[in-house]
Amino acid sequence: MAEKKVGDLVEGYRVLREIGRGAASIIYLVQDPRSKQIWAMKHVEKNDAKDQRFLDQAEAEYKIASELNHPSIRKIERLIKVKQNILAVRELYLVMEFIDGISEDRQPPRTFDRAVGIFHQIAGAMAHMHDRGYVHADMKPNNIMVTDAGVAKIIDLGQSCRTGTTKERIQGTPDYIAPEQVHRRAITAKTDIYNLGATMYWTFTRQHIPTAMPKGGSLVNSVEDHLIEKPRPAIELNPRIHPKLNEIIMHCVEVDPERRPDTMAVVVDRLNLVHGILRAEAERMRANGVVPPPAA
Repeated sequence: MAEKKVGDLVEGYRVLREIGRGAASIIYLVQDPRSKQIWAMKHVEKNDAKDQRFLDQAEAEYKIASELNHPSIRKIERLIKVKQNILAVRELYLVMEFIDGISEDRQPPRTFDRAVGIFHQIAGAMAHMHDRGYVHADMKPNNIMVTDAGVAKIIDLGQSCRTGTTKERIQGTPDYIAPEQVHRRAITAKTDIYNLGATMYWTFTRQHIPTAMPKGGSLVNSVEDHLIEKPRPAIELNPRIHPKLNEIIMHCVEVDPERRPDTMAVVVDRLNLVHGILRAEAERMRANGVVPPPAA
């Protein structure tokens, strides 16, 4: 992929710097010279036939984002196609909301009340997606960006799909992937609940739950549902976890989708309750000159 240099003018936007890379993309910080507005611009380029899926994925990401409207989901302003000829698209650019923050995997939240507040926002954003008929399908710490003010945003909709979709290829992230994703069954709101539960488990314990496809796994050695090891309760690994928070996490990561919470709205309500409890506890501690304990 041809990299853009600082100062280059790309489709009317001035490149300021590179801010990230994906499997087949580079993300730049850019500025519109006319309005002075700052954006993030994702560049996806097709170099051979196998790259077509990355173009398709970026186009689907734009279409899904255009149907969503939630403060905790990154907005995508424009899709720009660069054609190789009359029919074939060679490159795509997504002009996206720039979020001045740090991903949750690089800087996990320091306190329990802040962490649960972040997950409450993210669960609310996914509940919005579910209401619109979509599933995120790849929730994990590095898909959550958090600003200094504690505003959380889902930054990647690359694996998102219609509720009930059965994908031909296994898509998801090892250590967070739900069993139904590994075994190519229908992707539903319950898939997001599992992915979110796995993300919370890691955040509060710094350990991953056993999944049907752990890191380094493959379709050949993926584990059938009934053989997936039951994760240790998060509270056993981190005794500072509030029992009600532990209940939510462990409920979300049930192997059988039918045993998970009925909807993401249920998860939102339960996180809201726990957030209120933890926030009140943290405020009392600070009022007494005590520093709240770290989240992990």
